[in-house]
Amino acid sequence: MVAVTSTYYSSYTSTSYSSAASKAGTAATGAATTAATSVTLSDAARAALAERDLLTVVSDARAKLAKLLEEVGRTSPLEGDELALDLSSLDARELYALASDKNSKADESEAATLEMQRRLEAALAGPLAIADVTGDFTGLYKAAASYFDTLGPEEKASADWKAGRDALTEGLKQLQADPKRFPDAGEDDPVALYIALVEAKDATGQQSMVTLAANARAVLDKRYADAQAAGKTPTFNPYSSRGALIDLSDLSSRSLSAIVLNEGGQFSTDEIKAAQSTLRTKSSAALMAGLKSAGQSGDPSAFSQNVIAAFSSLSPEERQAAGWSDKLYEAAIANYNTSSKLMQMFTELGASGPTAKSSGLAGLLGS
Repeated sequence: MVAVTSTYYSSYTSTSYSSAASKAGTAATGAATTAATSVTLSDAARAALAERDLLTVVSDARAKLAKLLEEVGRTSPLEGDELALDLSSLDARELYALASDKNSKADESEAATLEMQRRLEAALAGPLAIADVTGDFTGLYKAAASYFDTLGPEEKASADWKAGRDALTEGLKQLQADPKRFPDAGEDDPVALYIALVEAKDATGQQSMVTLAANARAVLDKRYADAQAAGKTPTFNPYSSRGALIDLSDLSSRSLSAIVLNEGGQFSTDEIKAAQSTLRTKSSAALMAGLKSAGQSGDPSAFSQNVIAAFSSLSPEERQAAGWSDKLYEAAIANYNTSSKLMQMFTELGASGPTAKSSGLAGLLGS
């Protein structure tokens, strides 16, 4: 990783602003530049100038982390070797800044690194499940490449990022020749490393349900206290005109699952119902997004693949809390196999010659 030092900061910001200036359209009156010079910036230049500098990113990251710690009453983002916080509110640049800044505390750096790895694993879990079913690794490598491409400019400047992205490019190149043969893209291949971790059952774990439940309890109690301090009654009813709504939509699915499962018996019936409703809304949105995406793809097996990916990206606790049983996964597998078999039959009928085509695939379709 590239260390976030003052030297690197100066180099990075100078490069960014020089690039912005080169892309800006400039209209000047006279040979000399004066205070009256008119400068028109392109959209790209405006975006570059609006981008937070690295010092701001580091500051924002520490402010968010401090707020998260305060909300759950913790002094460290770690508990043992595990994450003790939901860091989903920090963006990729903020995580990388905490992980690589030499001024970060050891637990801050470790927590950010764990969250970075967790996000990569979350991005690959669904595509890996699809690859296991279809035998085609192309989607898995494309998902990894897309994830790498969304990371921040500081991380993209690191040797680790470049080595990993080059390996993914090589993997995709090999898959063009044979999509069902796992590529040999070298020791820096993040997909191969992830699969090795999964097979060794050593992929980065989420926060434990015990930790999540304790955090959720602290968050709820604080929100109740804030509502009462404002002279309002806490409520989960969004239509209440007098009460202060306790909104749970910003909690992660696993945090909501910890409330729903209530293994420690520390949540009320109303809290469980509210968490369950929020979790169902999120899971329904995921299924609807998968259905919409499938409808736009034109692939009859796309929806079943999306269900397989969504199911596999959830932890067992999340599936249990959301009511996603193994039967849903089995139905998606069966649907995929049926759709694939039908498509194969249609393809064979359509490719069996001009005469057969008219009485085969075209005939079946009524053409």
